[in-house]
Amino acid sequence: MNLALIALLSAACLFFSMLIFAEMGRRIGIARLARDPEGLAKGSGAAEAAVFGLLGLLIAFTFSGAASRFEDRRNLINAEANAIGTAYLRIDLVPADAQPEMRALFRRYVDTRTATYQNVADLTAVKARLAEGAALQGDIWTKAWSACRRPEAPTQAAMLLLPALNEMIDITTTRATATQNHPPLAVFLLLVGVSLVGALLVGYGTSPNKERGWFHTVVFAAVLSLTVYVIVDLEFPRLGLIRIDAEDQVLYDLRKSMR
Repeated sequence: MNLALIALLSAACLFFSMLIFAEMGRRIGIARLARDPEGLAKGSGAAEAAVFGLLGLLIAFTFSGAASRFEDRRNLINAEANAIGTAYLRIDLVPADAQPEMRALFRRYVDTRTATYQNVADLTAVKARLAEGAALQGDIWTKAWSACRRPEAPTQAAMLLLPALNEMIDITTTRATATQNHPPLAVFLLLVGVSLVGALLVGYGTSPNKERGWFHTVVFAAVLSLTVYVIVDLEFPRLGLIRIDAEDQVLYDLRKSMR
């Protein structure tokens, strides 16, 4: 089962759970009115304001963080393409007879990197491609170091090529770390818990109405469920409906330019 389906089912479960909690709150309010015909408990507005204020803060915090991490992951793809492209151009600095082998390694490396994040649901394949990419990094570094140490190599070769290779290698770790950077599970559990409490209070507040009105309750539950779904989807941009696959085009374009 893919993440998009899991997220949709989770959002649906949250939606119906909020409706149930709203109905529970309404019945609690009706029972209170039966005991005290004068009305519901006075002074509860401060508690309700605190709960809904906390709910708004949690939504703002998680949504802003998810959107920021989404953009960071997109930018890292462009940054890696730029780093690889810069290092590839600087191969021109090494002796001519060492260049074809290094260029071939670079082409294989870009192919591996573009394939690494195409199906992240297959963890075995992702780990294999990461290992292959690391091995190619080692080969490229070794070839570049040897070429830069040759007597006929210009003095600026090592100064320009090796730092570019180092940046190209480092960004792979940055991208791998970014894919695992998510808020703690406790934050999502708290968001769901406060949403359910908010639904309970909504139902409690509507209990004085003689007729059960579902409109506001359903809208409240639907909006919050959809918001939570979008937050989760943004956190996993390779698995859900909101994806960053289009950004990989810069790597494909880079690969085409490598002759």
